[in-house]
Amino acid sequence: MKLRKVLMDIPILEMSGSDELDILGITHSSKAVRPGYLFAALKGEKKDGMDFAAEAESLGASAVLSEWPKPARTGIAWIRVADAREALALSAANFYSHPSLKLKIVGITGTKGKTTTTYLLEEILRTAGFIPGVIGTVDYRGPGFKVQAGRTTPEAPELQKMLQEMVDEGVSHCLLEVSSHALEQKRVWGVSFDVVVFTNLSGEHLDYHGSMENYFEAKKKLFFLNHKRNASVVNIDDPWGQRLMTELPMKTITFGLDPKAIVRAERFEFHDDGMNFLMDFPGGRVAVSSALIGKHNLYNILAAASVALAMNIPLPAIVRGIGSLRGVPGRFETVKNDRGIQIIVDYAHTDNALQYLLETVQELKPRRVLLVFGAGGNRDKSKRERMGEVASRLADWSILTSDNPRSEDPLAIIGDIEKGFHKRESANYEVVPDRKEAIRRALGMAGKGDYVLVAGKGHEDYQIFKDRTVRFSDVEVIQSLLAETDAG
Repeated sequence: MKLRKVLMDIPILEMSGSDELDILGITHSSKAVRPGYLFAALKGEKKDGMDFAAEAESLGASAVLSEWPKPARTGIAWIRVADAREALALSAANFYSHPSLKLKIVGITGTKGKTTTTYLLEEILRTAGFIPGVIGTVDYRGPGFKVQAGRTTPEAPELQKMLQEMVDEGVSHCLLEVSSHALEQKRVWGVSFDVVVFTNLSGEHLDYHGSMENYFEAKKKLFFLNHKRNASVVNIDDPWGQRLMTELPMKTITFGLDPKAIVRAERFEFHDDGMNFLMDFPGGRVAVSSALIGKHNLYNILAAASVALAMNIPLPAIVRGIGSLRGVPGRFETVKNDRGIQIIVDYAHTDNALQYLLETVQELKPRRVLLVFGAGGNRDKSKRERMGEVASRLADWSILTSDNPRSEDPLAIIGDIEKGFHKRESANYEVVPDRKEAIRRALGMAGKGDYVLVAGKGHEDYQIFKDRTVRFSDVEVIQSLLAETDAG
């Protein structure tokens, strides 16, 4: 594609070089540059893309997109813009001929529930005869492909390429988890959404955003992008959702338990095999059954159903689709065993998520709750003490261990969590830094009727340390330890 077409409708401050150059690809990573590429020199948290412009040129880049003026010794085309991230996203959309216009796009944002909502919608759409694709935290998948996700929302060039590949494969609907980082970094600029969803908001990523107010403002951006529709779906029971509704200029479909919700649940019953409830909506009322467990999943089901109703999916397909989903990887995932204990792996890695997990289990009347958890390194440190407080209050016994310590000392992270126990003057915990040994300890303590909860990593199959990344899946480790004990 000619450079002028790649740059169509992008405000340019100044440009040197021909706009008739053939552009063969777009990237923000100098390592991914190939001859004929447009390289976007972005300002990062730790590094500046300008430091890699010379490397990109040496690898054959045809042009550079940057907020900086062209250096004197650079010989390739140079496009200076006011906002390089926005320009990258829009140029990527141009390069791939705006694939989002050829798909139905559902964007889902919020602290919790994004992944499960995509799984529910995927089943609903399949049941209705459509071909869905998903871009989210667990993986990127569609007909004939599935790759492990590197991040919840890919960078703009990868995202636009993926959308075009979905078009080529006959995908009808793309379900896109949109993270606050992606919104702040404008990765989804140039994506045209049909429906956007707000699930909830609670404390997370505050090390990046600085405050809940900034976090909310980042999430809110999704609702003011280029949309092909005039309706949004919002959780009315969430205080931040209530605030969002007052600021939205378009029609909003609300969901929740509040009597004012447009789509709401009534007469709900939870049990250890799932839930049953009545769903009330403008068209009537219908009985819904799901294998998903807990009140938080009731909200996820309502979110998915609201989207489906907004997109005119037939009601029987909505009900059948919800009922056909048996579970989600790493989200209250049950590990089967013959010992009479319940073993649950969950992605809960914040104090709010941990509280929801523990409260859900308490409703199932366990004999005891044994909790294994840690906290990620190089992430929001303020949540660690709060996680300790929640665990001390709602678990019978906690085993504090490593999550992804990254460059931090695992024992220092655990020490931060311990402060929450000390604050409540609780001693119902022990420290086992090695995660496998911590899980082994919990399984060894558990008896019939107990629940063993392994929280924090969920679907992840790796563990990140300062000097290495190793394969580590909580589910696989649990299964191997169970087999090891049975064999012994």
